[in-house]
Amino acid sequence: MNSSSRSDWLTFLTLGLIWGSSYLFIKIGVDAGLAPLTLVMLRLMIGFALLAAVVAAARERLPRDARTLGHLLVMSVLNIALPFCLITVAEQSVDSSLAATIAAAIPLAVIPIAAVTLRTERITQRKVVGALIGFLGVGVLVGFDPQVISGHSLGASLALVASTISYAVGGVYARRHTQGLRPMIPALFQVGFAMAIVTVLAFVAERPLQAAIRPDAIFAVIWLGLLGSGVAYLLYFRLLSRWGATRTSTVSYMMPIVGIGLGAAVLAEPIDARLLVGAALIILGIVLVNRRDALSIRIHRRAAAPAAAADQGLG
Repeated sequence: MNSSSRSDWLTFLTLGLIWGSSYLFIKIGVDAGLAPLTLVMLRLMIGFALLAAVVAAARERLPRDARTLGHLLVMSVLNIALPFCLITVAEQSVDSSLAATIAAAIPLAVIPIAAVTLRTERITQRKVVGALIGFLGVGVLVGFDPQVISGHSLGASLALVASTISYAVGGVYARRHTQGLRPMIPALFQVGFAMAIVTVLAFVAERPLQAAIRPDAIFAVIWLGLLGSGVAYLLYFRLLSRWGATRTSTVSYMMPIVGIGLGAAVLAEPIDARLLVGAALIILGIVLVNRRDALSIRIHRRAAAPAAAADQGLG
């Protein structure tokens, strides 16, 4: 294994740990008394400051045309503002491990949406089976039985499901409307627009200036801002340029593992059969969705070789 591949795997593991741990720190923040919109607003402010500094240092050219800015605004709602708020509100009444596990189903939700809106995305039998298995896992987590549902808030669980759908729609929308933009530009503008939107909502619905200042709340916000809303984007786009979208998406496998482990270790959240079975089904579904046979991989690699060389030339 060469140094480059070791670096890629380290990036992959770090990204999985950051995203998987974000649900723990959201839970810590809301349990410490931070109102949901205020927490999201504060983390986005910190993340935006970091991304803006990186973009400025790199002297990236910023888009100025209204059409591109409009697409970035829509993406900020679908990819950040809406799902961040839904997840944070939900974690007021559900465990962080449940939130992390349901969020791992994002790649499954992309399948039907991409098939309808993107001509290049084809639905195969394996993808259908994988999606059905994964959605069964989500059903197990949300609860089919009213007696199971009574163990946690159904509304909060449905909010988590809605957040995965929002992420999926946002991801497909981004693939259609961000062609030609260097990766850090969508990240910066999405976080910036989302910050502005959530700040207005926070001041209308909550009292941010009277937010709790407990040490654990401050630590949670700093972690979520610097790592979850800042460093994670830098790592994600680096890995995306090295591995491509499909392989990079396998970071979703780590989210339920990290989320369940940290929830149990730090917050003593229970690990029951429902959580383990649901997580296993979601991971199995994602594996089936992303799996490609050997011949398909060889053909794809041969076809992608010239494009990969061109991408490396673009930096």
